This record gives sequence, structure tokens and C-alpha cells, in this order.
Amino acid sequence: MKDMIKEIVDIDREAQQITDAAQQKKLSSAEEVAKRREEIRAQYLDRARKRIAKNEPAERASAEKEWEKTETHYAAVREKLEADYQKNGDQWIKELVSRVLGA
Repeated sequence: MKDMIKEIVDIDREAQQITDAAQQKKLSSAEEVAKRREEIRAQYLDRARKRIAKNEPAERASAEKEWEKTETHYAAVREKLEADYQKNGDQWIKELVSRVLGA
């Protein structure tokens, strides 16, 4: 009977050791996964930063070119408006005044 109880205790102790080892392995695996996730995140951010740095000059040049087109367009519009005002400004003022006072 004593041998049977000793055997049960030994089996229980062995089961506890196996459970503890499995729990430790689970914690170790979780830490490893977290570490690997951080490594992948850092690699991704590094690649993204390099890609941004590589593309920045081309993007900046493209934006400058687009800005120059816009600036040229609005300069032409401004010149046309100023020319129209020089040509018709007095008539426009008279028309506005007559509409406001006549209304």
C-alpha cells in the first residue's frame, strides 16, 4: 500500500514538473513572439523611412513643378483681371454705384 501511495505521489510530482515546464515554455514562447513582433515592426519602420527618404526629392520636385504651374496660371489670371479692370473699371464702378443708389 505504501508503495502505491509513493508511486501516486511520484506520478503527481512528475506531472507537476511537466506542467511547470510547459508553463515556462509557454511564457518563453510568448516573450519570443513579442520580441520577434518588435523586430519585424522595427524592420518595417526602417524600410518605410528609407523609402520616404528615397522618394522625398522626387516628390518635392513634383510638388515644386505643380506649384510653379499653379503660380503661373494665377499670375495669368491676375494679369487678365487687372487688364480688364484697367479697360472697364470706370464703367464697372459707375454701374455698381447706379445699381446701389437706384435700388
